[in-house]
Amino acid sequence: MKLFIFDMGGVVTTNAGEVRGLAAKALGVSQEEMDKAVAEPIGGDGQKPPRQNLFGQLTTGEITTKEFWNAVGGRLGKKIETDCFHLFFHPVLNEGTKKIILSLRKKGFRVVCGTNTIESHYLNHMTRGDYAIFDQTYASQLMGAKKPDPLFWKLILDAENCPAEKAFFTDDLEENVKAAASLGIRAFQFTDARKLKRDIAEFLK
Repeated sequence: MKLFIFDMGGVVTTNAGEVRGLAAKALGVSQEEMDKAVAEPIGGDGQKPPRQNLFGQLTTGEITTKEFWNAVGGRLGKKIETDCFHLFFHPVLNEGTKKIILSLRKKGFRVVCGTNTIESHYLNHMTRGDYAIFDQTYASQLMGAKKPDPLFWKLILDAENCPAEKAFFTDDLEENVKAAASLGIRAFQFTDARKLKRDIAEFLK
């Protein structure tokens, strides 16, 4: 068998990096203030503090969306009742990538999504039907692990019963590509659909 694992933001849809800036503007704070508000984690037992920042905790499902905005609001001195990350998330589908995914599935290959995401964006994608082009979606906030943690790919490979050397992975971020490759996965950095076609051809040789 051969398994294809695709990142979502920056590969299948446009990256949502501008959402945090739009949220900051809506809340009447600077980008710097917003970035600082999501930097410090919450929780921990005092002896073993959380390993990641507040946004990282949201990305792995360690905290809920409500807990996240309560923490951000407390740090900014504001009462935040709107999930700004859902409100301002309007990704655009990469039709070239979508076409490649559908073509692979038509040929009988197993194609899944492996994405670092948060509940707000996951629900948005679900509403839009963006994940429907995949056989399965593996989302960090449901898995409890995010890229570039090797556990992220190990969970997917175990779930798919696929050895690393039989798996193809593409992501727009170099650090994630390198992490996947370190496990023996055939990993390629995404730039555009034309390069993706070449990378897939190389994998299928």
